[in-house]
Amino acid sequence: MSFRESSPDMQMPLTGYYYQLPDHKRKKMDESKEAAFLRDVVARISEEPFRALFCQDNGAPNTPVRQMVGGYILMHYKNWSTRELFEQIDFNLLTMRALGIVDYEEPVFCRATFFHFLGRLAGHYVETGENLLEQVLDHPTARQMKELGIKGDIQRTDSFQAISNIVSYSRLRLLVEVLIRLWKVLTQCDKQQFAGIFEPYVREDAGHYVHKLRQSDVSGELEELGRIYVKLHDALKDDYADTEAFQLFERTLSDQFVRAGKRIKVREAKDIPSDSLQSPDDPEATYRNKNGKKSRGQVVSVTETANPENKVNLLTDVAVALTCFSHKPPVVQMRERQAPLYSYTRSAA
Repeated sequence: MSFRESSPDMQMPLTGYYYQLPDHKRKKMDESKEAAFLRDVVARISEEPFRALFCQDNGAPNTPVRQMVGGYILMHYKNWSTRELFEQIDFNLLTMRALGIVDYEEPVFCRATFFHFLGRLAGHYVETGENLLEQVLDHPTARQMKELGIKGDIQRTDSFQAISNIVSYSRLRLLVEVLIRLWKVLTQCDKQQFAGIFEPYVREDAGHYVHKLRQSDVSGELEELGRIYVKLHDALKDDYADTEAFQLFERTLSDQFVRAGKRIKVREAKDIPSDSLQSPDDPEATYRNKNGKKSRGQVVSVTETANPENKVNLLTDVAVALTCFSHKPPVVQMRERQAPLYSYTRSAA
């Protein structure tokens, strides 16, 4: 798939759904949060930084990046699963408006395209330490602050794990895929014995299983899979230790989880070994060692206006702490963005 930058000018055509609505409903749509999201977030997304995720000279043009990034932001903000996101895109006019989808007949990115895009984002981050989603925030806010009358004399700072949800989705998909591979080598007798454990994961492929999960489900799913991995490992190791599927399963258990007595703990991203399994189809593939350092995590400190007189608040600065691991003790590298940023608005309350 080749890179093609889309136009941020998302005018509503006369033949689209917008002009099929009565005047009072068009007015409500124009005043909606979704219309503001399109105007102030989606239309301002710079697609150029995402060029690195696509082929430069062959393949069909990519789906508009700003729509996929906007869809991911909405999915995270609304705590939708991927399936719920696409239901909203298909049947909710406000969601269509938020993403700049102007007509019922307009081609929209499919589930596979969306999930592959998130996978490429995660892979790019792992290989380079560059979080492309962070660059979505890299837009001046001076004009918005002036237009909205926002005071910047009082600000507050918070921090969060950048791109962690996307990486967790990829991690979860790997765990489910390895589990499915193990199921396929079991004898019929063992399949009957352990059917209750495997059944939720083997009824469809790993991608479809993950698509159904909401953002808030991922952490609990990882913990549950940790318990399942330990139980199956102890029950099957004597009979299947010589099979390739079990060896990959055992390696993944060691990569992703830690036993603490009778408890099983999900490894923090920073603690996963650099030679951890990335794909059951390519056991030799590992995280890239870039400049002698293995990038494993990213913490973002966000500064936001916080004057109680503001009706909405804007992000004004982002500082990125990239934790790198080598043979020496971990170090933290700080990179600050000096220009004001625009990402989202919310009530001061």
